[in-house]
Amino acid sequence: MVKIIEKHVHLEFRLGHHLHCLVAQIPNRLKRKDHLFALTDPDDAWRKVKSILDLVVAAEGNLKRLHFLMFPESSIPLDRFDEMIEIIEKGFQPNTVTMFGLEQIRLEEYRRMLIRFHSDNAEAISCVEYDLDSGDIQGMPVNWCAIVVKEATGKVRVFLEAKTHPFRGEEFLDKDHDLYRGRHFYLFRGEPACFNFMTLICLDYLYRDLYSSNIRQIIEHADRLYFTMRQSLDALFVIQCNPKPEHHSYREVLTGFYGEYLEDTPGVRDTATIFGNCSDESEIEGVACETCYGVSFVAISGRHKLHKFEEREFSSDDFGGAPICRLRFGTGTRLYYFNLPLHHEIDPRTSRVPLKVHSVLHWQDEKWVRLGDAQEPQREFP
Repeated sequence: MVKIIEKHVHLEFRLGHHLHCLVAQIPNRLKRKDHLFALTDPDDAWRKVKSILDLVVAAEGNLKRLHFLMFPESSIPLDRFDEMIEIIEKGFQPNTVTMFGLEQIRLEEYRRMLIRFHSDNAEAISCVEYDLDSGDIQGMPVNWCAIVVKEATGKVRVFLEAKTHPFRGEEFLDKDHDLYRGRHFYLFRGEPACFNFMTLICLDYLYRDLYSSNIRQIIEHADRLYFTMRQSLDALFVIQCNPKPEHHSYREVLTGFYGEYLEDTPGVRDTATIFGNCSDESEIEGVACETCYGVSFVAISGRHKLHKFEEREFSSDDFGGAPICRLRFGTGTRLYYFNLPLHHEIDPRTSRVPLKVHSVLHWQDEKWVRLGDAQEPQREFP
């Protein structure tokens, strides 16, 4: 069973004001290298990532109010990890959370990274040590992510998670080359802002079975939080590199998450679920797919008001009849900047629209350009 570890982080979000999220839907090109998935051209990947970090550091316009930044699964070159942490530490505003997936590493390297940031990952280290004690598994691949929190004081904290649920390309007949299955998730308790959130990696969102489901555990933990402290899970971020972002399995889990009527689940009733995928220019060695990536989206409970509409770069729907309201983006290489709903704006009695898109940027001439500021070739929304 996956262990949910609560972490208290000092985040002073302004009461009564929107929280803002930037999803970087950028290309991800991966190849196999010694049973690991690595970036085909790490320098090119880093150039795009660095350009986004530069935008956040510049903090022009509404970006000075950025709170959450999401990059796709396996999108950050391993040898740029320290540089990325340094940019966040020196250039980002306080009260920001950056979530990103890195190139795969071996379990022994992952353990060393946990030890390096041991003050924030002590419980995770004990989980890995327990697994390492079970056999010779140091060489197992690890698909991992980092959640970097720059607190209100300016202190930077680095939390690491390992993916718990492999896709078929990460499993082998040779058990020693199977993906290592992570043993923990972090639930961050933002204080004094009283904002609670989690980060998962792609298939970690899906059910394994009815009794050991990751989502089932998250719901039960959030419910205990509600019944003991009257707090809830406010946001669930899912970073992806997924060629099937709208697979029916996701709709089924969202249906169970927001539409379970056999019991009350107040801990997740008002949770915003944000899926951040890579763009349709992505390629994974061994995965046959054409223009099937992208479609990052935000889901909230269907009890709230989000009327159906369709624009060039985004639309709203209920994901094929699920009990949700969904803000659905396109497939291209884009930066999506939007607000997360406030509690009083997701009251079903209100007439306010709970989700709003502030800006959409696309990659043109080696820089990010806001749509509407420059001419772009027309493309059909999927």
